[in-house]
Amino acid sequence: MTIDDAKAAARKTAFAARKEAFAKGQGQAAELLADVLAPYGGRALAGYMAMRTEIDPTAAMAAHQGPVGVPVILGAGQALKFREWSPGCAMVAGAFGAFIPAEGAWVEPEVVIVPLVGFDARGYRLGYGGGFYDRTLAGLRARHPVLAVGFAFAAQELPEVPIDEYDQRLDVIVTEAGIRTFS
Repeated sequence: MTIDDAKAAARKTAFAARKEAFAKGQGQAAELLADVLAPYGGRALAGYMAMRTEIDPTAAMAAHQGPVGVPVILGAGQALKFREWSPGCAMVAGAFGAFIPAEGAWVEPEVVIVPLVGFDARGYRLGYGGGFYDRTLAGLRARHPVLAVGFAFAAQELPEVPIDEYDQRLDVIVTEAGIRTFS
């Protein structure tokens, strides 16, 4: 089995678990996320606009004391850029149907809330397969320290995420069940 096949099989399992968890609600997950982000007030934060069955970070993003951006996909094989967001700003549909601010400054984040399909106890995440966040985190980390915070339902944990040399490890994972850090 190739790494791509292993990732595809793991995605199928994780998507099913996420769909089931989503139906049960996210509990206090956004509040836990806000607690993790609180010490980084004043620093630029990148969040995301939840789609389909993703856990929703917007309450924590709205509580952040500093600039907040959301991802804009510029094209296949490129790193993400982050456009400044605030609650109530005008939004338009971007690539893959994700909403993005209609206008605004670009934000270079020091803290990134990372959506995911699955994760493991080592701090690795399984994304959608486009490599956008791995490419983005690698680029940001080459320029300055970045805290990568995975945000997910606890049910999305996998025994082991298949990884390759491009996969970026998370520093923290926040779920409705708690906070896990990795060194």
